[in-house]
Amino acid sequence: MLELAQARERMVERQVARRGVRDDYVLDAMRGVPREVFVPESLQEFAYDDAPLPIEAGQTISQPYIVGLMIQAAGIRPGDRVLEIGAGSGYAAAVMSRIADKVFAIERHGDLTELARGRLQKLGYDNVELRTGDGTRGWAEAGPFDAILAAAGGPAIPQALKDQLDLGGRLVMPVGPTQDEQRLVKVTRTGANHFEEDDLGGVRFVPLIGEQGWPDADAARRAPEPRAFEEPPVEASIAALIREAAEPLPDLDDAAFGALFDRFADARVVLLGEASHGTSEFYRARAAITRRLIEQHGFTIVAVEADWPDAASLDRYVRRRPSPKHAEPPFRRFPTWMWRNTDVESFIEWLRGWNEDRPVEARVSFHGLDLYNLSASIQGVLDYLDRVDPEAGKVARERYGCLTPWASEPQAYGRMVLTSGYSRCERAVVTTLTDMLEKQLEYEVHDGDSFLDASANARLVKNAEAYYRAVYYGAAESWNRRDTHMFETLCAVLEARGPDAKAVVWAHNSHIGDASRTEMGLVREELNIGQLCRERFGRDAVLIGFGAHGGEVACASDWGAPMEVKRINPSRPDSYERLAHDSGVGRFLLDLREGVHDPLRQRLLDPKLERFIGVIYRPETERWSHYSGCSLPQQFDAWVWFDQTTAVTPLPTARREGVDDTWPFGL
Repeated sequence: MLELAQARERMVERQVARRGVRDDYVLDAMRGVPREVFVPESLQEFAYDDAPLPIEAGQTISQPYIVGLMIQAAGIRPGDRVLEIGAGSGYAAAVMSRIADKVFAIERHGDLTELARGRLQKLGYDNVELRTGDGTRGWAEAGPFDAILAAAGGPAIPQALKDQLDLGGRLVMPVGPTQDEQRLVKVTRTGANHFEEDDLGGVRFVPLIGEQGWPDADAARRAPEPRAFEEPPVEASIAALIREAAEPLPDLDDAAFGALFDRFADARVVLLGEASHGTSEFYRARAAITRRLIEQHGFTIVAVEADWPDAASLDRYVRRRPSPKHAEPPFRRFPTWMWRNTDVESFIEWLRGWNEDRPVEARVSFHGLDLYNLSASIQGVLDYLDRVDPEAGKVARERYGCLTPWASEPQAYGRMVLTSGYSRCERAVVTTLTDMLEKQLEYEVHDGDSFLDASANARLVKNAEAYYRAVYYGAAESWNRRDTHMFETLCAVLEARGPDAKAVVWAHNSHIGDASRTEMGLVREELNIGQLCRERFGRDAVLIGFGAHGGEVACASDWGAPMEVKRINPSRPDSYERLAHDSGVGRFLLDLREGVHDPLRQRLLDPKLERFIGVIYRPETERWSHYSGCSLPQQFDAWVWFDQTTAVTPLPTARREGVDDTWPFGL
């Protein structure tokens, strides 16, 4: 319940207030009404997302912002009598009931009326009266009304609704000549036959069916989802511009594949994304690009979205360094297929071969940037200090003592922090890291690579402790701590390898694309490693995203569930993926930088939906689970497209139980 209340508060602040809804009555009412009660149980986890959601009878519950915008526009105040046309799930009526004296709501679908009535009664909202009927006729016997809101669009405002407005009353409704061309209109009654009209902007709503609305009874099933801003249909001209600008990619095994990315080789950091954690083409493409950057352009670091101690095992293998005494097989925790697959194995074997005849200092290293394998990192720090500074090792063992009981289940530590004094671990882990860094020159005499490994593990322990505390205070804070840790680790590796070092980063699009140009940053206040790299390195950071239309992906249905190979739904008509698919080019590179394809770039700037599949894939709720609004040319410098994809092939392994790394969707 605490988590839902926090999500509701974030929704009001980030999705509603920041977009211009300033009415305290509206904001307070939306803070108080539990939106999760008004959606089907299977979708309650998405109740506070910035999107409309499907409800019963094939209808939708509006985007939270549009609910707040309409109620604010109607100027509802205490003592008002309000009429709502299109009650749906009852959510908007519930919000208005927390302000107005009495709310009357009409719904065309009888089953929705009964569901809404039950929800409102359960919450004790007894100042709402509902009935089933033709909303275009209004509710004359209950009028006149101080405010009328219609959650469906018609060709014109029904005369019956205008007649039922009190003098000074306000009516807010979508109106347009077609169901796809609507404007949100506010009408104020200034006299017996006089009305003032204001245009509040473009919207798209379900059609208003009835005697004074649209006559087509089937129109509701064809209607677009209600959104606050009009999203025009996919234009063939944009797809044609993509077709002209797209550079077809050769086969993944062709050496010419990587050569197309030479244009980015002057950067210090090249970040390569993926649209899912289980797609073979994404792994193979990143491997081909990385091989080219290593062979021809002097890149010496590969950094991936994986835990430092697990990736360190592969680093020792590719650079032919000895393993520590407590080394264990890497990547044994869910999701094992993310890194234990044949595509990663092939790249690692190539990297080992590349390093074989090169001087130790010139060998390419392989590092993990993530922060989940807490127990292995603690052990890595202690093993190192026991070897180079036994007294410091004893002190570190005492300091880490408060975390040790929770190392295998750090979520439990996060829960304990809410009620106990375990936050004292924060001071202990910070001090251990700072002590190591103060002795860096002394320790590096023994082995610079070993110090880098140990200090990275100490940094992981420090940041993981903060991360698991933050998990219980909000998704944005924990996400930001995680991506900041990945960025800090990348910078530490670059510094350790010298001023001329250059790195390739492999991570999900959600980490690689500039978060400040997506809903992540604009709505949820999340940052990511791509954004931080742009801020730190400027043009010396190149962000390359990946996308696909259909095919198959290796994934799970729930956290900890067995791996499956699922068919990917065809991309949505209102997505960047559909534009790429409609170009007709099956595999291409699209350079999105300014000055390259400016006419296309300009057309792509307006935000559209983009698909993000992580470890979990839920096709049945794909719109809410896996799509988010982005501005593609501002998010990435380039985009790599595969129209159809195949799943990765996992390597056999005995899974070890462990931490729920990137729960719930594994991004």
